[in-house]
Amino acid sequence: MLIQAAAAATGTQQHPGATLYVVATPIGNLADLTLRAIHLLGQVDAVACEDTRVTGRLLHHLGLEKPLLSVHEHNERAASAQVIERLAQGQRVAYASDAGTPAVSDPGSALVAAVAAAGYRVVPVPGASAAVAALSVAGDAASRAFSFHGFLPAKPRERGEALAQLLAQPGSQVLFEAPHRISDLLGLLAQQAPGRRLTLCRELTKQFEQVHTLEAAAAPAWLAADPQRGRGEFVVVVHACAATPADEALPAEAVRALELLLAELPLKQAVALAAQISGAARNALYSHALQWRERS
Repeated sequence: MLIQAAAAATGTQQHPGATLYVVATPIGNLADLTLRAIHLLGQVDAVACEDTRVTGRLLHHLGLEKPLLSVHEHNERAASAQVIERLAQGQRVAYASDAGTPAVSDPGSALVAAVAAAGYRVVPVPGASAAVAALSVAGDAASRAFSFHGFLPAKPRERGEALAQLLAQPGSQVLFEAPHRISDLLGLLAQQAPGRRLTLCRELTKQFEQVHTLEAAAAPAWLAADPQRGRGEFVVVVHACAATPADEALPAEAVRALELLLAELPLKQAVALAAQISGAARNALYSHALQWRERS
């Protein structure tokens, strides 16, 4: 009945052969699989996927059996040849990563590039995206754009530098983080951007989904308050810096004091001292400090 409903909803939509279909799959809640994706998975000749076990379970739930081609992070370029060979025979091939939209912090980009370079069509079948889902509930009214960064580097120095760079960018910044590193990430955010608002999304669409918005300075304590909060995958939205009102424009003496302090001290400490010395608004000083560090 589900397959029939999917076919009816798809209607006259054509899905030609010799085409790679990039199919978004649920990020946790199976009900988020679109009717078009269900119909398309029933129509294709093969399914290339990040993990044959994960995609195999999805197809089994739908009552479908398809040849599965393993195309993952470590073999994507070489395995693309298998997909292109099938496309050359006029077949329809779907590609699905383990969860969400392929090629967005998931394998898929190299496959898409290889298929397009070989002259075959690539068609998106949109659906769940953890990054977009998190943005939709962040309530970041100050933002007019966003940047997606996925997972930051694992090495501490590279991680800190990458975070500093993204904090200086305009708009919302979207990060993914694993449970074993979320404490480290929130600690860095509290240190580098204590006044920035964060929306922490844990286990999106799943049974124990949690969405919480707070200032970065309070994030480590929030995480430590309940051991359950450190479990599961995270999407972190770093809200855009609020625009500095004209009446909060920094006087020259405040700017000079801040920049002298930044040359010797960590950002958080420099901003706090500059605010005490000059009486200038902390938010305005913080925004200027980010810009200064980006130029330096």
